Amino acid sequence: MSELTATASCTAYAAVVEASGEVVSQGLLVRRVAWLSDLTGDLTACLVAARWNAVDLDALASGAGLDGRALPSKGWMALRRLGWAVSPPSGVHVCDRVLRCAQEQAARLLRLALHRRRLVAAIVATWPQDTGARTDAEWDALRALLPDGVTAADVRNRTRQVRAYLDAHEVFPADLTDLEEPPNVAAQTVLAAADRQLLTLQRTSGGSARLRVRLPLVEFPVSAKDWAWHVLPVGLPPTVPPEATLCAPTVRVAKGRVRVDLPFKIPIGFAPATGHAVGCGFDWGLNTVLAGVAGRLAGGRVLSDGRPFAYDASGISAKLHRLRAEREHLAAKHRHLERLLADITPADSRHVALRTARQVLGVEHERLCARIRNLNKALAWSAARWAVDHAVTAGATVLYLEDLATLEARGRRGSVNARLSGQVRGKIVEAIRHLAAKHAIAVVTVPARGTSRYCPRCGQGTSVLTHGPAPDRLGERGWRWAYCPACGLSCDRDWAAAERILARGLLGQNATRTHRSTGVRTIATIVEGNVARARPRRRPTRAARRARRTGSDLHPRPAARDRSKNRPTPKRPTRTPANSRNNSRDNPMTFSRVPDRRTVPAPPPASGGQRPAGHAPKPGRHQPYRTGHVRNSHHRTGFHHAKATPVLKLAEHGGGPKQATPVRVA
Repeated sequence: MSELTATASCTAYAAVVEASGEVVSQGLLVRRVAWLSDLTGDLTACLVAARWNAVDLDALASGAGLDGRALPSKGWMALRRLGWAVSPPSGVHVCDRVLRCAQEQAARLLRLALHRRRLVAAIVATWPQDTGARTDAEWDALRALLPDGVTAADVRNRTRQVRAYLDAHEVFPADLTDLEEPPNVAAQTVLAAADRQLLTLQRTSGGSARLRVRLPLVEFPVSAKDWAWHVLPVGLPPTVPPEATLCAPTVRVAKGRVRVDLPFKIPIGFAPATGHAVGCGFDWGLNTVLAGVAGRLAGGRVLSDGRPFAYDASGISAKLHRLRAEREHLAAKHRHLERLLADITPADSRHVALRTARQVLGVEHERLCARIRNLNKALAWSAARWAVDHAVTAGATVLYLEDLATLEARGRRGSVNARLSGQVRGKIVEAIRHLAAKHAIAVVTVPARGTSRYCPRCGQGTSVLTHGPAPDRLGERGWRWAYCPACGLSCDRDWAAAERILARGLLGQNATRTHRSTGVRTIATIVEGNVARARPRRRPTRAARRARRTGSDLHPRPAARDRSKNRPTPKRPTRTPANSRNNSRDNPMTFSRVPDRRTVPAPPPASGGQRPAGHAPKPGRHQPYRTGHVRNSHHRTGFHHAKATPVLKLAEHGGGPKQATPVRVA
């Protein structure tokens, strides 16, 4: 059994001073937490600025302290072994545990800078002739120097940054410290470096915890008497299970409230990298956010039941586009007011009105940004929960996705890039990995190139698909529908790509590689194979079961006198109940298979009451959306803007050779 680490954000509304029993209101608690965050933030900023040079970064990157011993994993211990101490301002009393928290946050910032430093050094060392289009040899040389976990977007952004520096100074940057200023320090206190002299955390019940922390009573404490123990009751969200182990939190102030970022660990099962027989493949679709299929590996080939499932978030995308357009409009008005304020003096009569309008626009802009972030987060977790539910219901032990590092649009497709960038695919991948780990399901990424180009039935990398806007408009230019001229396959483009992703994963699972530090699993080797569509075995009809039981012919040949159509077709005899007292034609027995709804809507009733089946809906009443199974994901996740296919089990395939559609093997 391994452990999964996650973080829950909680809110502390009040506290109690342990020594005196004084109840601290929310406003006073916010000020005291802000004083602690300001103290640690100033210490962290001074330490980072003092060590923001090439010599100190080289010492940290060497991994050895002044005594030659290896640096520990804890950041504050590594900085102390290097001799990088920090002291509080004159006249301010700060205990050693607060200094540890400041050193821990500084060490994290400097270690992140080492990653960016290696990336910039690799780009400068392999600077291409044309930065817009690197050759294969230039890409190979760059990948040999890049650190692990670098995506194509990181390479593009850093290349653009180095090009801007080169245009401004006509020379390449010597180090990261020449290219960037010291990073900004967040106003928070990382209590992971503290011990019982500064922090204690205890779980009181299944849904609450007791955080005991020392906070300053004044803004600038001068002695130990200006520090006091505060007890903060923290309500845990339902995402924290009862068996979770709570870790040291991070406290901060956000929007006038005290936020407690509480990490926790939960035990999970081990998900193997290989040996999978049933899996699910998902494609980052152009029509939908996710499109997937489920299949199994049998006899060296992949069988799918032919049932695709998709997560449609077109309504959310439209809403996000409207919010982004409104945000850009507010930002433009804010910049315009700033230019007007720069041209006038404070003595001008218009200065107060313009400054007030600028503040109002700034608050509204921040509100829109928070709304977009919350909507993106809700979309990511809703799509991830839907995908994991499909994998769990299908009995899959692995889930295959396209590798975002190799997923890059080509050509002039600006509108498509805008839609794809708004789908927060990185957050969806992180959420899928988190939720799949709880069910011991492995998440593996496969190369994305060519998944939408070749046929999953007869392709194997040779049969190229043609794309059109619809199945009856294959001669027009489009991207929604895929058609194979070789085998006649006609299906949705994202569905075909999901089948190829599933085939690449199941057939190439022996080439799965697991990253040593992050645990991310990736398949870099492309193994192509066909996907056979196996249809589930259908249950015989009632007539077939009766014919099998009686030994009669299912479709008897009519008699010679009934073959000609010179005489009218006889009427079907009506059945009457055997125990009926009146067996006349006025009391016939109703046929058993009567539809539960009328074919013609009945007029609305004049009076109120429950509407019978088949009646027309009453005016002004909303008609609910119904399916046999839950289709709208808001019935299950609380997210009401997305529509998704129902979560059903993977159909059992028949064992006979007639149960699978014939497939041409290339």
